[in-house]
Amino acid sequence: MEVEVKSSAEKFWGALRDSTDLFPKIFPEQYKSIEIVEGDGKSAGTIRLLKYAEGFPIITFSKERIEVADDANKEVSYSVIDGELASFYKTFKATLRVVPKGEGGLVKWCVEYEKVIEEVPQPDIIQETAVQTFEDLDAYLLRN
Repeated sequence: MEVEVKSSAEKFWGALRDSTDLFPKIFPEQYKSIEIVEGDGKSAGTIRLLKYAEGFPIITFSKERIEVADDANKEVSYSVIDGELASFYKTFKATLRVVPKGEGGLVKWCVEYEKVIEEVPQPDIIQETAVQTFEDLDAYLLRN
């Protein structure tokens, strides 16, 4: 999926790269905390523990490993390695890329996943949450 943002691609990418500190501050209704468990928080091999706010649907926590961190191309990929999502999906890998578009940017977000069993729903709520997060982050960056 793709989300157009009014913030420059550079500024939006910078905010995404600072999400460990930034997201719990600007999205307290979503994130209780984001902690770095291993690594520097930004490069491949880093493991982060995301704790979601009470009332957040389906997920209470997620542990993810950064697989690719490419600042030159404004691209990051991460795999979920623990948490509720890991019990629904054998693999769950998201790739996010920010490309310049006009004065703003285009956020491209793609998810590769394999369900544990066929009855597991498609990750629609996760995609909807991602779109909302990108839109809300853009609004925050335009104000600040």
